[in-house]
Amino acid sequence: MTSHQSTQTMKPATAAKKLGVYLEATPAEFREGVVTRAELNALQADPPQWLSDLRRDGPHPRPVVAQKLGVSIAGLARGGVTEPLTTEQIEALKQEQPEWLAKERATQADVRKEAARIKKRDAEREARQS
Repeated sequence: MTSHQSTQTMKPATAAKKLGVYLEATPAEFREGVVTRAELNALQADPPQWLSDLRRDGPHPRPVVAQKLGVSIAGLARGGVTEPLTTEQIEALKQEQPEWLAKERATQADVRKEAARIKKRDAEREARQS
């Protein structure tokens, strides 16, 4: 019996998410087709100019904007940021340091501290049980 290996494909939205780019800013041929796993790997290994430009200048999807600002996606929404931002707009926000951004960064820092505390606590419990 011969095993038949089919080519794994994904929707452009999934590929854009994996590449960390905003789908609507990608070229039409990318948005209108399907992307194979091999094509995705090739894009990641040797990005074409359009992909490099999008990663550098944006517009960036919400997860990337949140990461660049050091806040959560929910924090972006609370701050009123619902649209994709360019790198230039992100840098301007960092310079302006609006009140909501400072508050959300502090919240994110607290969340990270708590996560680290819980991880340490769980590791200590695991060590005692061993």
